[in-house]
Amino acid sequence: MNNKQIQSIFEQFFEKYKKTEGDRSAWSAVWAETAPDGILELNMTQCPRGTVFKIFVDKRKQAELIGWDAFFEYFPKLQTESPELFNPQKIFSDMQSML
Repeated sequence: MNNKQIQSIFEQFFEKYKKTEGDRSAWSAVWAETAPDGILELNMTQCPRGTVFKIFVDKRKQAELIGWDAFFEYFPKLQTESPELFNPQKIFSDMQSML
């Protein structure tokens, strides 16, 4: 699965499951991946700052990234630090099945 496909899937997921954050200027959708070793949460927010991604591992914020390029650039670090939780092929295939 390439970055363009991942972006398309996540954007479709966002449109289907987004929820407002207070004043309706920010919208978020969260994907949670649960494994025996922990939990990975990918939070995508559309707000006046742009598209913001917050990544949590076991409820601890690991990164806040602005834009798709930064999100994709973070993948190798996430795979290195949390290989048991971050499998992009599985995550985005599962996300696609929810659409």
